[in-house]
Amino acid sequence: MMIKTYTLALLCATTLVLAMGCKKKIKQQEDQLYSRHLQRQVKLTIITTPAPDDKKELNLLLLNDGQDMAKLRVKEIVDSLYRKKLIAPLVVVGIATDDRNREYGVEGMPDFLNRGDRTDKYAAFIDDELYPYAKKSASVRKFNTIAIAGASLGGLQAFDFAWNHADKISKVGVFSGSFWWRDKDDKDPAYTDAKDRIILNKIRSSRKKPHLQYWFYAGGKEETNDRDKDGIIDVEDDTKDLIALIKSKNVCSPDDINYTEDPNGIHDYSSWSHHFGEFLIWAFGK
Repeated sequence: MMIKTYTLALLCATTLVLAMGCKKKIKQQEDQLYSRHLQRQVKLTIITTPAPDDKKELNLLLLNDGQDMAKLRVKEIVDSLYRKKLIAPLVVVGIATDDRNREYGVEGMPDFLNRGDRTDKYAAFIDDELYPYAKKSASVRKFNTIAIAGASLGGLQAFDFAWNHADKISKVGVFSGSFWWRDKDDKDPAYTDAKDRIILNKIRSSRKKPHLQYWFYAGGKEETNDRDKDGIIDVEDDTKDLIALIKSKNVCSPDDINYTEDPNGIHDYSSWSHHFGEFLIWAFGK
């Protein structure tokens, strides 16, 4: 009888230890959500840290180009930072795009080749369908902090969405944002940076004063293009011009804008993943 009691106690203790071990693991799962706005099934990759005792401490990151989360090493980086207690409890929702040249851009403002013509539908999907889904899945009424991030065209969309939806988004991360997005070919003799960069024109004329925090990254070896021949590549120039414009509008404190420049950074996930942890600590650090 004593042996049976001891065995049962040992079994219960082992089960509890295993349960606690599972609870501490970073989890990744695949899901999909039908969008009436996009008229398709949207594939989602969801990464979660262990749930906090107080759900009010849970944060949300919406990540464009969710189909490439493995290249960005999202799970490994989140796992490492969480175990080191450098970031707060977090849910990452990676959103796979069907056609990034159509779904990413500036809402209602396609470029000169009509790219980005479905950006408004993609934004409506995030706002009307994905956000309620994320809250329901996490069993929260409200997330502590909500950020959106993306790279290249995905970064442009993330910035534009955050600007338009600051009622939901509080922080935005942009890796090598495509702020060159233009309504005229830069080979056109009439093209000028001052008039034809779509997102800069939008922010310049906007009367909104969104309460946002911004994290920007650009790499020094991403390209060789230099439209204005000032010795600085376009991705750096465009990003710095946007930052200067935001500051001139006095919509946030200068401390709310972070700019990271990597002189050896290239336009690829190998460079973006190298700085992804820095962004997570900035956005969700303890």
